[in-house]
Amino acid sequence: MRRKFWKFLWRSALVLGLLGIFGILLPRLILVLYAKPRIFSIKEVMPRRVAIVFGAGLWRDGTPTPVLQDRVGTAARLYFEGKVDKLLMSGDNRYVDYNEPEAMRQYALSLGVPDEAMVLDYAGRRTYDTCYRARDIFGIDSAILVTQEFHLPRAIFLCNMLGVEGVGVPADLQYYRKISRALWTLREVFATLDAINDIYYKKPLPVLGNPEPIFATEE
Repeated sequence: MRRKFWKFLWRSALVLGLLGIFGILLPRLILVLYAKPRIFSIKEVMPRRVAIVFGAGLWRDGTPTPVLQDRVGTAARLYFEGKVDKLLMSGDNRYVDYNEPEAMRQYALSLGVPDEAMVLDYAGRRTYDTCYRARDIFGIDSAILVTQEFHLPRAIFLCNMLGVEGVGVPADLQYYRKISRALWTLREVFATLDAINDIYYKKPLPVLGNPEPIFATEE
């Protein structure tokens, strides 16, 4: 009798555990399916006026990490191929010695992108903030979103839910270590839950300010 009782408990725990895992993974799967028809190569993507480039961290010396270099490099290719007119470089600048947008700008300049083709968003602290500010501060309602494939589903979901009709171009220009890709994918599972919570429940306000539309209304 006692053995049957413990077997029942173990089976129940296993079922509940599997249901919990499924409940955590399901939102990520839904976002991947949602984003899939909205992801294109540089050659395939239809031109739009602006590309949004998401921040991805800096080294201690203030230079872009390889992930961020790939994002800026992909955005530069979009610009040179006439797919976009402007690049919105969005990143974190909460601290004096940490300036993602400026590092992105400097790297883009080194690739030959003219300064007048870039706009910097210094308060893109999170993907949610970047999409929100793209609409409310920079007057963007349509954009090409530039980030790695693991991040694109969340970026596409957030921007589209916040009123920026976005399609994505993957910025995977180099090989990333398997352990890094695994960690990024795992992080996205939980970041997806946060994104859904932000859109449907919390609806937080990012840092805002006066509107700075990238394109004049008469254009």
